[in-house]
Amino acid sequence: MESNQTAYYKTPIGTAKIVGDENGISAVTVIDDDLETSIEIPKILQDCVQQLTEYFNGSRSKFDLKLNPQGTDFQKKVWKELLNVPFGKTRTYLEQTKQLGDVKAIRAVASANGKNPIWIIIPCHRIIGSDGSLTGYAGGIWRKKWLLEHENTSKQQSLF
Repeated sequence: MESNQTAYYKTPIGTAKIVGDENGISAVTVIDDDLETSIEIPKILQDCVQQLTEYFNGSRSKFDLKLNPQGTDFQKKVWKELLNVPFGKTRTYLEQTKQLGDVKAIRAVASANGKNPIWIIIPCHRIIGSDGSLTGYAGGIWRKKWLLEHENTSKQQSLF
């Protein structure tokens, strides 16, 4: 049984720390240290780094990775529902809560979103406030804005 492997991957919006083992990716988090991409990426994490590279260069809109986030059953249910929010689209916290079947659980759902351990791949950045505001994002609101703009397929085309 292999233990957790770790790699660092420099993205346009910060360094991602990727952790996983043969059971899947357990964490992709953004860290404030400005680290370069790991020279040797563990074999078990190479596919994740490749898919993130494709995501950031605009050639990937859907991830195909074995995920193994650690959390409560409720958190895992919330994170699984996040995987249903399509690339380039957003949902409100209320819409997400309705999808899960209990509108009274909105605070618990928002809290679970905030504890999502797999940045970008489980797309909690696609969940916004009911008024369209970019509320709460563990990676910082500026990163959430960047990711949503990156995924916006109807980008403003320059005339010149």
